[in-house]
Amino acid sequence: MITLPIHDMSGAEVGTYDLDPADFASGINKQLLHDVVVMYEANMRQGSAKTKSRGEVRGSTRKLYRQKGTGRSRAGSRQTPVRRGGGHTFAKRPKDWSYRLPKKAIRQATRQALLSKFLDDEVTLLQELTIAEPRTRHVAAMLEAVGLAEVSSLLALSTHDADIWRAARNISRLWVSPAADLTVYKLLHQKQLLLTTGTLDLLREGPPKPVPVPVPVAAESADEASGEEEAA
Repeated sequence: MITLPIHDMSGAEVGTYDLDPADFASGINKQLLHDVVVMYEANMRQGSAKTKSRGEVRGSTRKLYRQKGTGRSRAGSRQTPVRRGGGHTFAKRPKDWSYRLPKKAIRQATRQALLSKFLDDEVTLLQELTIAEPRTRHVAAMLEAVGLAEVSSLLALSTHDADIWRAARNISRLWVSPAADLTVYKLLHQKQLLLTTGTLDLLREGPPKPVPVPVPVAAESADEASGEEEAA
């Protein structure tokens, strides 16, 4: 059993939270965590590197000088990779580096990454997180109170909060993410995990699912009207 202290936004300890590690995972597979992190890093690659081969370099293909009788080594076109300004021997081409691992493996790795944060004592638990207005100073004061002002941190929220996101986006060391969007890369990239008791309860229930975006009523009525016109 893991016991975590609960802090308020002023940094004072107001209680404790008991957590069973088995709620997240039975153990930690470092190789699985590594594989999933490499997948996320590969998916973030732009793959836009491009260089010219000798066939793409602009210029005349005329032989520079005759083959024999000059006393110099033989030479062909100006586009040869041997010469300055010529093409590349193995020219780079745009490439898609992205790939996907099985969903089960990614989910399991996310639970294990969460468990590793608790086992390594890299979690700061808040009783609640509310701000009166979306100002950076409010979030900065909270980080200073809990001792995370100079530590790279990941703030996990129960749902997307526009005010907190606006208030935290100017703090370079702080990342903000809803619980449904937590990934192994985010959890392991940042040193400290900052979350509320409500978010922790949500994470213990299981992998959260993104909330579907409701379709506006006007759009539905427009689709129905177009369908009736086609039928007529």
